[in-house]
Amino acid sequence: MVPSDVGYAKRGGVINVNLAWWDFYICKIRCQEMGRTMTAATEQRDWSTAQRDGSTAQRDGSTAQHDWSAGLARRTHSLGGGEITAILALAGATDVITFSGGFPDPATFPTGVLAEIAARLISEDAGVALQYSATEGLAGVRDYVSGRLASLEGRAPCAGQLMVTSGGIDCMELLAKSFVDPGDVVAVEAPTYLGAIMAFRGYEADVRGVPVDGDGMRVDVLTELLADGLRPKILYTIPDFQNPTGLSMTADRRRDLVGLARRYGFLILEDVAYRELGFGAAPPPSLWSLAPDVVLQAGTFSKIFFPGVRLGWAAGPEQIISRLVVAKQNSDQCSGALGQRMLEEYGRGGHLDRQIVRSRALYARRAGLTSDALAAHMPDGATWTTPDGGFYIWLTAPGGVDTVALSAAARARKVAYVPGRPFYPAGNGATQIRLAYSRVADDLIDEGVRRIGEVLRTALEQK
Repeated sequence: MVPSDVGYAKRGGVINVNLAWWDFYICKIRCQEMGRTMTAATEQRDWSTAQRDGSTAQRDGSTAQHDWSAGLARRTHSLGGGEITAILALAGATDVITFSGGFPDPATFPTGVLAEIAARLISEDAGVALQYSATEGLAGVRDYVSGRLASLEGRAPCAGQLMVTSGGIDCMELLAKSFVDPGDVVAVEAPTYLGAIMAFRGYEADVRGVPVDGDGMRVDVLTELLADGLRPKILYTIPDFQNPTGLSMTADRRRDLVGLARRYGFLILEDVAYRELGFGAAPPPSLWSLAPDVVLQAGTFSKIFFPGVRLGWAAGPEQIISRLVVAKQNSDQCSGALGQRMLEEYGRGGHLDRQIVRSRALYARRAGLTSDALAAHMPDGATWTTPDGGFYIWLTAPGGVDTVALSAAARARKVAYVPGRPFYPAGNGATQIRLAYSRVADDLIDEGVRRIGEVLRTALEQK
């Protein structure tokens, strides 16, 4: 196998990862193989230099490179991670129609207002905005977030029940770091956000899937699993406009779920990344508002403010928040104060609420355009979800088509998607595709879906 097999370029003996988008999923699998079987190109050094820097000198004057991968911690072996790397690599792609990343559209970024706020903070509040923050977040920002939760959820966390995080994934990582021992069971929706699967597996959790249907997580199936002896320490869910399906959990199931958490003693980690991006009626009450004693809510401002500042929140029982604060002291210490202050000023000025209204309209339009394109271009037997909010549509291909194997055909047509498999803890989803419509320009949606339909039709004809 050579680098060209995976769409990479080898120039001057170096693998060029700038072309990672060219095969956004297959490259991950094959590059892992390459990492186990190939040695990076070596740089020629003279004997004296080799002696000084401690590398192992060879007879021909070159130096042998250490195999650092041999020293990786055992817990990293099941992490994967290439999927997210490849998705992010597509962020700046201009010659491919990409449905892969759940990115907010830059048209929603409030550049003018933010420029004024940033200039004012740097000029007038540099001692706070440019300094380290308290690990749990600036007091004024926590007060703003608490008030916002009170307005949206009808409940305000106490001071010790809320902290500022570096996005939603930070909360997941801190919780796993603080509460997960090797072998602990963590239940998740199947499918679910692949970053959450990685966060828990990073601490050697036994991640188990609970199926979903049009009404969200199958709480009835979870009930049966618990009755049969399953004992999760944590249950992770995205009840509103879920990633990757776009589906939401009904009010009845939410009430049943918190009842199970209280009965069996597990913590619910509620991810509300898309809760404020509904297209119609308000979603049912959040799990945290129903049961703050057994729910840790992980929120993010990446989808509704902008992701460049990496800000979010964690709201939950004080005993848990206090441990997450300690864990954060041993990771990034604190979330950036400048971003925190920008968020506070932007939010208190009423700008965030107005921005969310505009964002909802934009994403609702794109969801509709994507659904129309799927109806026009998908082969017979294909099915897909109809979201009422968020960024995603979940497509199931007909005839047992393997969407991972079709990645190369999709790249040849300059279109990108994420295959369904990494969204399942047990590796299901071979026939499924996540389509993120949030950042695809209106005039490219139909063409991009047409290309995906062409890929699927060709595969069906060749079976």
